[in-house]
Amino acid sequence: MNELVYLKNDEAVCDSLQVADKFKKNHYHVLRDIENLIGGISKFGETHCFKKSYYTNEQNGQRYPKYYMNRDGFSLLAMGFTGMKALEWKLQYISAFNQMENLIKEKSTETWVETRKSGKLTRKAETDTIQKLVGYAREQGSTHADMLYMTYSKLANKMAGIQKRDEATVTQLNNLSLMENVILHIIDNGIMVQKHYKDIYKDCKKRLETIKDLAYLEQAV
Repeated sequence: MNELVYLKNDEAVCDSLQVADKFKKNHYHVLRDIENLIGGISKFGETHCFKKSYYTNEQNGQRYPKYYMNRDGFSLLAMGFTGMKALEWKLQYISAFNQMENLIKEKSTETWVETRKSGKLTRKAETDTIQKLVGYAREQGSTHADMLYMTYSKLANKMAGIQKRDEATVTQLNNLSLMENVILHIIDNGIMVQKHYKDIYKDCKKRLETIKDLAYLEQAV
């Protein structure tokens, strides 16, 4: 749904690495501020705002600490960030938390559960069709045909405005099912008329872009 706030154990959170990056802070200093906050709020019995974790640095392979924080934790931390640019990011985080918390509420509804279940059936049908395309592409000389599963999945998600299916709204899930149905029909027709597998992908992308524009779908960035 957005890159600022995401779901972790069904709770809307952000993390210290990301906050440090967006607010142009040294991560060491953000960790220091969080640990000072933890020491302070623990005296009032508050322990739910921050959760320590670790990440692996891609450059040296070493593990370093980071913190996940919910809305309350972020609010406490961001109180110390000043300036117009910081205010802009605070507003973006508030909006992102609102969106994610609305999604959490929506996910608890029967409508979301049934829509997700129906979407999995559509996804299975699309995957079966792509499996046929993989064999078809190999016959045409493709040496990376197995990548077609990921290629078409990314295409459908992008056109439906989705980054993670379990973080999608009912509307986005319905859009995704529409996109996947279109894909499987174009693939089937393309194989039937013996189009080149690359041309089949071009046809899918062109058709989905048209549908997205007509339906005013929000494209994932």
